[in-house]
Amino acid sequence: MSPSVIHHETNGHSNGVKKPHLDGFGTRAIHVGSEPNAETGAVIPAISLSTTYKQDGIGNHKGFEYSRSGNPNRNALEETLASIETGGAFGIAFSSGSATTATVLQSLGPNAHIISVNDVYGGTFRYMTRVAKVNQGLETTFLDLENADDETILAAIRPNTKLIWIESPTNPTLRLIDVSRITSLAHSHPSSPLVLVDNTFLSPFYASPLLQGADIVMHSLTKYVNGHSDVVMGALILPPQHAALTESLRFLQNAIGAVPSPYDCWLAQRGAKTLHLRMKAHGANALAIARALKASPHVAEVIYPGLASHPRNDLAYRSLAPHARKYVDAYIAAHPDAEGFPFGGMISFRIRGGMEQADKFLTSARLFTLAESLGGVESLAEHPAKMTHGSIPEAERALLGIGDNLVRLSVGIEEVEDLVADIEQALEAATATLSA
Repeated sequence: MSPSVIHHETNGHSNGVKKPHLDGFGTRAIHVGSEPNAETGAVIPAISLSTTYKQDGIGNHKGFEYSRSGNPNRNALEETLASIETGGAFGIAFSSGSATTATVLQSLGPNAHIISVNDVYGGTFRYMTRVAKVNQGLETTFLDLENADDETILAAIRPNTKLIWIESPTNPTLRLIDVSRITSLAHSHPSSPLVLVDNTFLSPFYASPLLQGADIVMHSLTKYVNGHSDVVMGALILPPQHAALTESLRFLQNAIGAVPSPYDCWLAQRGAKTLHLRMKAHGANALAIARALKASPHVAEVIYPGLASHPRNDLAYRSLAPHARKYVDAYIAAHPDAEGFPFGGMISFRIRGGMEQADKFLTSARLFTLAESLGGVESLAEHPAKMTHGSIPEAERALLGIGDNLVRLSVGIEEVEDLVADIEQALEAATATLSA
């Protein structure tokens, strides 16, 4: 029996049967996939480095043959991921988020059509337009899924449309997509394309896209799930009704071979155990930083859906995972003057000025390290136009609002007063020449 379900004795209600108790997010993250070892009693899984496994007879083995096809640490991590991505039944781990993207798109076969949110991660855009397009004839329609009306979205779906690719919030402008609306439209169309949601920015703590009708959830585990900037990994999580699709993707996982190492799986599983605690801290710190940026005369615009002033703040609240909503409701009750609620650790803002001011801000910050990636316990800052989204043509970046004055922050879990002070001094340093 899964440790996420504890059966109670009868108590005379509901025909003498009490509903089973369902463990919460943090409990599942700590226990599912980390059951004590039956032989040794070890509470923490051992790292299994073996690449091959003894068979007692031809084909008679203990579930493992060759580590590319299956490994105890990878299996344990995949079980954890399927449990914490609420609504999930199957987890599939890969050696990177990019390998995860590639495997999904390869599974569509030749000459397929997909619809992608237009404000998509640069690496995903690159694979869609420069790899899958060339190698398998994949055609991608990039659409503003935040603002497009129902008729526009339905009109974009073709007979060979096999997938709709969503990021929400998008990277780096944090546009918020109504996942329930998109999945409803997709599944109502005769082509019935699959809907994939890249849930990296919010993590399984803040959002549960499978509960909103998504067919596949993707994560760059490198980011929040691992949370310590020392692992490169990706994953897919699918709901119980997609067992056949899961098997197809597992076949590609094994055939392509872009699988994570046992040690990386062990690290990512360890990171997942504190995900609920870290995400609460990331969110609370990010809200404080967003408020400080909003109050600064050196900032032209702050983009954080958790702010009450954000135009999609209501959608942000409605899209919260059930366990996250409990936390957010308690936070709002305890902080009635918060001007919003925690909604992940990612913030983008436009500094007054241009490239010179953005560069000065990024090099003046002391605690916000100038570096790519996100989701670690430490705070990071980067320049999307020249760094993470440099592979997107300049004209298209301009249409998406990825200009020279846009800065993206990954707010860590340091002491919030220190982070606010660092932001304020970096802004002062960056804009000194404007006021001179």
